[in-house]
This record gives sequence, structure tokens and C-alpha cells, in this order.
Amino acid sequence: PPSSWALVVWDLIASGQFIAPLTETLLRLAAGFAIGVAAGTGLGLVMGYWRPFHDFMEPLVELMRPIPKAALVPAMVLFLGIGDSMKITSIALVVFFPMLINTVQGVRGTDPVMIDTARTFGYGSAAILWKIVFPAALPFIFAAMRVALGLGMVLAVLSEMVAGSGGMGFLILDMQRSFRVRQMYAWLVILAVVGLALTALLGAVERRVLHWGLTERPTGVKRTRGKD
Repeated sequence: PPSSWALVVWDLIASGQFIAPLTETLLRLAAGFAIGVAAGTGLGLVMGYWRPFHDFMEPLVELMRPIPKAALVPAMVLFLGIGDSMKITSIALVVFFPMLINTVQGVRGTDPVMIDTARTFGYGSAAILWKIVFPAALPFIFAAMRVALGLGMVLAVLSEMVAGSGGMGFLILDMQRSFRVRQMYAWLVILAVVGLALTALLGAVERRVLHWGLTERPTGVKRTRGKD
């Protein structure tokens, strides 16, 4: 019953046993997430701003994007081994594509009048990209980060299950294999709470950065009847 899971969760928290595996998983997630966000956003800015480069890269992106990144984990084990480099690369790959696609869309949604005005004032391409295009694309970038964070957590846990000797994914699989059901569900509860906390943290950062773009949306539209 769920009450028994709660007791195990409390024991794990009170004893501090959750700290080491949680830290191990979060460090891998942080490294892979940072690499994927930086690479996807950077390439997305360039692809969205320079059309010839976009046309050159798009076939390769569309070839790789539909492949389930979980299916690449066994192949990466062969090339990168079972160490942290394989796990971080797996996370970075699954984070990269949502960041890339959304950043390209955000760049393309930039008001062309703003770009033309910046050029009139003598801004070069690099300055326009950094001072005009990047801020305009930030809402799209943060939306992609929300999606990518969840995907990154999935790959972090999965890679630890496939080829790991530590971390939350390894522990969950080990407990399933040894039929320690209550402990397994307790770790799943902890994993869910951690995911919720990370999402809330990202949302707080987004509100802080994009406070200038947040507006109160109407909940409804009041209709009025015109006179005949």
C-alpha cells in the first residue's frame, strides 16, 4: 500500500541514504542539460538567422531528430563505454533537439522591423543576433527547456539502468530485480518529487528572466450586442 512507500521514503530521507545516488544523477543531468541547451540554442540562433545555413543543416537535423534517443544508448555504450561520458552524451542529445527546433522558431518570429531598425543604427550581424534576436527568442527557448528537462531526466535514469553502477536509475532497477517493491516505489516517489522541484525551479528562473514579457491574460471575452 502507498502508506508503506511513505514509510520507506521517510526512512531514506531521515537516514540521508538518498543524498549520494540523487547527487550522482543530478550531476549527470546538469552536465548533459547544460551541454544540450548551449549547443541547441547556439546552433538554433545561427540556423534561424542565416537562411543558407538553415537550408544546409535542415536535412541532417530532420534525419536525426525522429530517432528515439533511448535507442542510441546501446550504441553509445559501444563507443563511449559505461562511464559518465556515455550518460552525459545521452542526456545532451535528447536535450539538444527540442532546444534547436524551438530556438529556430523563436528567431524566425522576431519582428523584422526591429532588425531593420538595428541595421539602420549600424548594428552588425553579431550585435543584432545577441541584442535583438536572442532576447526575442527567449520565450521559445524557455519553453523548450521545460520539455528538454523532462526528457533529460528520462535519459539520465535510463542510461543508469542500462549501464550504471550508481545513481537513482541503477537503484530502481536493482530493487526491481531483487523484488524490493516498497523500496523501488519509494525511489520512484523521490524521483517524481525531484522532477517537480526542478520544473518549479526552472519556472521561477523563467519568470525572473522574462518578467518584462509576462502579461495578464483575459479569462474571457465580454460580448456586447450591437444596435440594429
